[in-house]
Formats: sequence, C-alpha cells, structure tokens
Amino acid sequence: MSDTIQLLPDSVANQIAAGEVIQRPASVIKELVENAVDAGAKRINVVVVDAGRTSIQVIDDGKGMSETDARLAFERHATSKIKCADDLFALTTMGFRGEALASIAAVAQVKLKTRMADSEIGTLIDISASKVISQQPVSCPVGSNFSVENLFFNVPARRKFLKTNATELNNILTAFERIVLVYPSVAFTLHSNSTEMVNLRPGNLRQRIIDVFGKRINHDLLPVEVDTSFCRISGFVGKPESAKKKGAHQYFFVNGRYMKHPYFHKAVMNAFERLVPVGMQVPYFIYFDINPSDIDVNIHPTKTEIKFENEQSIWQILTAAVNNAIGKFCDIPSIDFDVEGKPDIPLFDPEQNLMAPPEPQYNPSYNPFKSSEGSGPRQSNVIESSMSKRASVPDNWDDLYSGLDDIPPVPQQPSLFADDDLSTDSSADDGFTGDIIPSHDISERSPAHYQYKGHYIMTAVKSGLMIIDQQRADIRIRYERCLQQMQNQTAHVQQVLFPEVVQFPPSAAIVLEKILPELANMGFELTNLGQNSYSVNGIPAGLEGLDYQALLTSMVSEAAEASSASIDAIHRSLALSMARAAAIPVGQVLANDEMEALVNGLFACSNVNYTPDGKAILCILPQREIEQLMG
Repeated sequence: MSDTIQLLPDSVANQIAAGEVIQRPASVIKELVENAVDAGAKRINVVVVDAGRTSIQVIDDGKGMSETDARLAFERHATSKIKCADDLFALTTMGFRGEALASIAAVAQVKLKTRMADSEIGTLIDISASKVISQQPVSCPVGSNFSVENLFFNVPARRKFLKTNATELNNILTAFERIVLVYPSVAFTLHSNSTEMVNLRPGNLRQRIIDVFGKRINHDLLPVEVDTSFCRISGFVGKPESAKKKGAHQYFFVNGRYMKHPYFHKAVMNAFERLVPVGMQVPYFIYFDINPSDIDVNIHPTKTEIKFENEQSIWQILTAAVNNAIGKFCDIPSIDFDVEGKPDIPLFDPEQNLMAPPEPQYNPSYNPFKSSEGSGPRQSNVIESSMSKRASVPDNWDDLYSGLDDIPPVPQQPSLFADDDLSTDSSADDGFTGDIIPSHDISERSPAHYQYKGHYIMTAVKSGLMIIDQQRADIRIRYERCLQQMQNQTAHVQQVLFPEVVQFPPSAAIVLEKILPELANMGFELTNLGQNSYSVNGIPAGLEGLDYQALLTSMVSEAAEASSASIDAIHRSLALSMARAAAIPVGQVLANDEMEALVNGLFACSNVNYTPDGKAILCILPQREIEQLMG
C-alpha cells in the first residue's frame, strides 16, 4: 500500500499562508507600512499604480537591513520582533509573526533595496514567487524600498476576485488611515497613478485627525483622558450634534494597533444614549495604553481582534471617561445674573415679616384603634351592604345574552391595508411595494384637511379617516421626483452666489468622483480644486437654506455603502439622501392648500403606502371603528 501523505513544498505552503495574510493590495500596504514604522522611520512614502494591481511601492527612512537580514527576511517565520513564546505577551511592535514578507513574495514579484546607516553600500534582492532571482550590492539611501509588482500573478483565481480599482483604492485608503492616525509624529504620503492623494506632516494627534478628515471635524472633538492602574485611555469623542446616521469615523487603537471591539463600541454609545437619536452614530478616536501582558493580539492574522484580561473593568473605565468628556466640555446654558433694567425684587427680611406661622391643631385624645361616632356598627353595615349589592348576580343571567347568535356580522369596510379587491403596485422601484388605496376613496376624499400637531394630515375618505405622515409623504414625493430627474437629466440648477469649498477625506473623495455624473443630473455643480477639495457652484433648486455641505457628505457616505451594488441602487441611495434632507420637517405648520398639494402629490406616486426605506406613510381609521369608539 503506497503512502498518501506528503510534505508540501515551501512555495505551496507560502501561497496557502498568503491567503490569510494577503487578501488584497491594501493588505500588502498595511504589512509593509507597519514594518517601516517598526524600523523607526520618520517619513514613509507609498506609491500605487492601478490600485495596487500593477505596482505597490513603500519607501521609508528607517534603520534598513544588512545583506544577510535582507535575504532572511523573506523566509517564513523569520522575524526580529520576538525570540521566544513569552515575547508574545510583551509586544511593543506592530508585526511579530514573520509571515508578511514571505506571503507577499509568494504571490508577487518583489524587489527590495535597503541600506543601514553604518554601511556604505546597500543590497538589492529580487524575488518572484518565493524564488530568489538575484541579490547584488546597490547604491541607495538609508532605509528600505519595497517594490511589489503583479500581485497574484501566479494565483489567477485570487486576482480574478479583486474588485474595481475604485473599490480597491478605497480599501487602501482605509488601511492607510488606520496607521497614520496612530503615528502623528511620522510624515506620510500616498500617490495613486502619479497623483498625490495624501500628504501628512508630522504634528500632534488632533492635527493629524484634522488633516485626514478635514477641518470641520475640529469643532466636534471632545478630549478624553483618564489614567488608571489597568490602562490609560486618551483620544477624542464627537459632540452629540456631530452624530450621523452613516459614515461616522469610529476607531479603537490598543498600544498603537487598530482594533475592532463591539463591546467597547457599545460602552461609548451608551454615554450618548439620551443625547442623540436612536440609530445615530457619533465619531470617536479612542487610544488604549495597556500592559502587553494583559492582552492577547495573537488571535487572527489580521491582528484586528484582541482579547483583554480585564475587559469588564476597562469597559467601566471607558464609559466613565466618555461621560466625563461629555459632561465637562458640552455646552451648558449659563445662568444670567444681569439685573440691569429688571424689576426690583425685595429681599426677605425676617424682622419685617408680619405674617405669623400657622399653628397646627390636633386632638390629643384621638386614638385610631378606638371606634368613633362616624365608625362602628352602622358604618360597617353600610360597607357590607354595598359589597353585597356589587357581588350579587341574578340567577337568570344567561337570558341577558339570548338572541345574539341571530345578529348577522358587520360587513368589513375596505381598508388601505386589506388584501381583498385591492391592486398591488408592481412598478415601485425601491423594493417596498404595498397595496394601493381604492380609487373610490381617492375620488371621494374631502378637500378640507386638518393638521395634527404639525406632524399628521387628517382627511375624510369614503371608508373612514385617513391619517398621513406629512414628512414621510414629502420624502416619497421628492424621492420619485429626484429619480425621474436623474433618469431624464432634467434637474433645475440654482447657482450659488458665493461658492463654498467642501473638503472630503481621501476615501470619500474616491466615491465622490465615481458619482459625480449622478450628482450633476440631480443639480449639483462641483469643481475639483485638487487635494480632495471641491467648489460647490450650483445646487438643486429647492435646497436653498439647507446645509448642502452636510448633505453632500451624507450622500457620499450612502453611496459608499452601496458602491458594490448596481447603478440603480446607487441612484436610489442618492435620491433618498436628498429627499430626506429637503423634506418638510416635523412641526411645520401647513395651510390647507399646501396640505392639498401634498396629498395630491402623494397619490400621484407609484407607491403611496411606504417610504423608500419601508416606513408607513399613511393609514385609515375605518368608519365602523369610529362609531364603536363613540358608543
């Protein structure tokens, strides 16, 4: 019987390991930049071509490597970070497994130029698919220069599953941001196809956050600072007014390492529980400094999952720190002690007080356990008599319900949400189709309307009382109008007298470039000023007075989440964001003609029952229920 178990070659083993460590071009940049940080670099330059498919280059001014180390660095489990298993619980570096370079070299063509400060000449090593092609001396500056070309050239299946260049570049920027936010003292640059996308100068943490996400975030940051025996927590949380439904910047870092932790995220959001609406997200940048022996980062190759020894205690410290930041720095209305021009209120003077305090009167001989004149046998008899009357039941009680079986049932009135004899709208394009109100209800509705608390419009129809949510109805109307304008390219543009400049984070700027044609069809006129800044020269008619900078940011965030969907899904996402921003606010008082126009506009829509995100717009209180309520 022949043996079936065999030892895999190193090249195959490296490709298998690369499947866990190197998933896309962003993984390569993450590993190489982290190695540059561990090497003590003060300036790191990243250059990508075709979102990393063609070429990735990472240049740093760190300490470099010797000729022997340069060759050994590409071997599996070769690392300078640890020497024994106990070192895993005393890590002060980003990398430690020794798998990154070996995994990259297994699925790409890699060239490394490196030189140490005490060497006059450097080393050039050329590796392709884990095989060393050449190694020779070369003249180069101090530091390391990694060039990774043709990623996944020998693994076609992996290369086929890469996304579009825009999506992969967005992933690169996301990984890049997670590193630059930890090391504000290091200068970073990022170039894509010869275009500079990021240029970050050394500075403090707050300045680094502003450089990455724009100047507007500076006014929303509240500092967080607490130092305990368990850990030290620092960073920033956003003010309650900076909350967003989507696209909030939320980051946790532990000892300089990015981390995902839903449990700690809940601790932060609990502090804002009664300060922001349900479903809104607040930005935060939280940094934990913890003894390395109290955490375990060796869980997953991506190192984004970390276990804590004192997780419950840290949760309580984090909650208290965020609560303290909110209570200390949030705006609190001050008490006005200015009495100039105010009425003169005399002070209380006990000597001039002529009113005598009231004297209590009581019966010292009263005893509640002794019967009085008002209580006793007579009062007891009255109570027993009333209880006996209440409890008495006639013997022929069943005769009271005789004849009820002969009464025919009340016929069911047609309702908006009934399933019988109602047509279904199959032309709705947002995924929420519902029953359409009967045509006779529309034709026989009252022309007079009543507005309830600035929120609901009530009007009489044939089958009862129809109640319409005015804001949701306006969202549906504007949503369908916006979709039609994008399809027909018939949007009306309102020119801005004084154009404003809106700055986007690099990752958002990529999404914005992708949806610029759709925004133009909606009525936005944007001019690219470079450095991820855009001038807003025109806005859709009807948005006057709105914060269209916040609207554009929200629309880009919505489009980023729908970037992997079809173009129709992106259109619907943009239309919904714009409809929400321009819709009638809750509490706005409407005249009868305005309510009539809103109702007519709603019934002209393809779906009158639901908003594009599935919320009910209207309901009908049937006539029979009104009669039952009135008795």
